[in-house]
Parts: sequence; C-alpha cells; structure tokens
Amino acid sequence: MGFFDRIKKGLGASNASFKERMNIMMDRGPDVDEDFWDELEEALILSDLGAQATDDIIENLRDLATRKALSDGWDVLDLLVDEVAASFTEPEVDVFDELPRVVLFVGINGTGKTTTVGKLAARYTQAGKKVLLGSGDTFRAAAIEQLEVWSERAGVEMVTRERGSDPASVCYETIERAEELGSELVLIDTAGRLHTSDDLMRELEKVVNVVRKRSQMPVTTLLVIDATTGQNGLQQAREFNKALALDGLIVTKLDGTAKGGIAVAVSHELGLPIYKIGVGEGLEDLDDFDAHDFAHALIGELDDRESEEFEAATEAEPDASSSDDALSSDKESANADVASGAPGEGGEVRADEAASASIEAAGAATQSAPEEPAAEASVPDSAATAEVPDLSQAKPVEKPVKKRLRDWWPQGL
Repeated sequence: MGFFDRIKKGLGASNASFKERMNIMMDRGPDVDEDFWDELEEALILSDLGAQATDDIIENLRDLATRKALSDGWDVLDLLVDEVAASFTEPEVDVFDELPRVVLFVGINGTGKTTTVGKLAARYTQAGKKVLLGSGDTFRAAAIEQLEVWSERAGVEMVTRERGSDPASVCYETIERAEELGSELVLIDTAGRLHTSDDLMRELEKVVNVVRKRSQMPVTTLLVIDATTGQNGLQQAREFNKALALDGLIVTKLDGTAKGGIAVAVSHELGLPIYKIGVGEGLEDLDDFDAHDFAHALIGELDDRESEEFEAATEAEPDASSSDDALSSDKESANADVASGAPGEGGEVRADEAASASIEAAGAATQSAPEEPAAEASVPDSAATAEVPDLSQAKPVEKPVKKRLRDWWPQGL
C-alpha cells in the first residue's frame, strides 16, 4: 500500500462522514443557492477545518461560481479539493533538505514527538546524512530510554544526561557535540508541555532561546500535533506559536479516528507549513506532506461516489420504461394468440369467444368455492323467522376478476 493510500485509509472516517453530509445536501437538489452555501459551510466546520479557513474557502468558491456562472452544486464541489489544498501554507524551503540544521520538536505529551524524532533519524541516516540526537525530555518516565531504542535502531549517537537534569543544559551539550562531529542534522526532543500552564511554557521558551543563541546552524522549531485532538489542537498551536514563534508543523496519528481538517485550520490560520505527516507507528508511516494529496484524501471524489450510488440504485430497481415495454409485449403476444386461435381440442377459436370463455371460467371458479360448514347447534325459532337480508345489491364477486383482467387484456372487458 502506497503512502497516499495509507493517508486515504487514515482519513477514511472523515471522508465518509463528509461525503454523507454532501449527499444529504445534494438530495434536495443541485441548485447553488444560499441553502447550498450554508450547508457546505457547516459540513466544513464539522470536519474541523476551522472558522477562518472555512470562511476563506467559501468566499473563494462563491467568487469562482459567479465568474464561471456555475449553477449546479456538483460543479462547485469539483473545485473544493483544489480550494482546500490552496488553504495550506506552502513552505519556502524544505528544512530537512537545507542542511546543516538543528530541529527542535515541541508539543504536549502524547503527540508522538519522540517517535517522530526516531523515525526521522532512521530515514536521514539511511539517506547518508550525519545525524545526532539530543534527549531534551528529562522529565517524562522512560523518555530517555525510548529515544535510546530509536538511536540504536538508526545507528546514531545520542546526547543525554540523567533523568531530572535541566533540559536547556542537555540541548547546549548536544549542539557542542554536533560541532565536534560535524553533524548535518541535529534532532532534539523536548519535554511535553501543557499549553495551558504558563510556568511550563516559560521553561520551554528558555530551552528554545538557549538553542537559538548557542547554535551556529539554522534552528527550526516544529510543533508536533496529534490530529485526533480536533479543535483543541488549534488552541495548542496558537499558544505554542505565541510563546515560541514556530516555524512549522508535523501532523501525526492520522489512524482513521482523526477528522484531519485540523491540519487545514492550523496551517491556514497561523501561516505555518506542514513538513511531515504520520499515519502509523512504522518507519515508512512518516513522509513528506503533500497538500493536494491530503485534500484529495480528506474530501474525496464526490461525483464518483454519486455515480456509483446511482448505478447501484439503477441495477437494484427495475426501469419503469422497461416494465412498460415488457407489459406491452405481453399484451401484443396475447392479442396475437387470441386473433390467430390458440391450439386446442376445438380447433380455431374466435377472439370474442375466447374472452367469453375466460369470464365464464372465472365465474365458475368463484361459484365452486367451498361453502361455510353449517352449524350443528340448534337455532332458536326467532332466529329462523328473522328477516333475511337482500343480497341482490351486493357487489358481484367476479368484478375484482374483471378488473384484474382489464389490466392486461388487450381488448378490455
């Protein structure tokens, strides 16, 4: 399975939910009216694209629909993938290609910072780059041991100190060691910090400032964000960006439970490019971010889905015109048989005689129906002398038969 297929699978839940809302919206008709724009806006908001990105996307689509005179909703939705892709902030350069460089990874606990550092170390070591790791997460239990496992897998050196040490001092030593080794790419893992804690954010700000002042190489600070956090991820990004002046994003854990639209919201509102995207735990599950591929996986081919559903419905339900043609053919066949005379013991039979015979047979079948068994119990004299209702006005039993015959008989009755 290719990486795009893994992204598509990871965004499957979001894609299916969005398509369902689109199909419900289009069931009322394809007219591009105010209801159409309101429902499309609601669908994008519910996909976690955020208010600002959604407003800009809707405004751009309105402008395109006016300039191109689009009156069909499906024509507007054809442009949606391109508009979502254009909402992402494009990086000026790929920081992982412009080496040497120091990259700091920040974010709250559990977003996958340490795993991302390990994957990148393995990837760029295999590409022939001199990589050095720095374990700046000296507080979380087993954080140092976890990064050590990754350094062994990648075959790279790691700078660390005992648990509880000052993370800024670890980062300082990492940069010194990188200069001694001539490292091209320095990856520093930092401790997770809650964006709601001012004290913890100030500690992290101190770490970032030390690295920026000490390093002679360019320093890039990347926020690792968990795609499953939804709109809370946008608030995280706002606080981290305000404290650290972020340079970009890495989006992780697109494992099928994420809505995925949060990546659009953060990149668009804060003007931060996304450099990498993760869809699993394996080394191959972290790759370069492509805006159009991501938008395509998030939105999908809406017209293709509609076409498939239409074809399925067409196959499941018989065509009314085909049924009429078949009925007409049966009538013509019956008429031909009657006109020419059906073979039987009496030889040729005229059409009017055949019709009369059919009615008589139907009446005979009705008259031959079994009667209700007589009650064996004795009947009071008053009941015996009771007036018997007149059944002469009752509806003949053969009329329903005649009605059914008229439905298909060519000459009518």
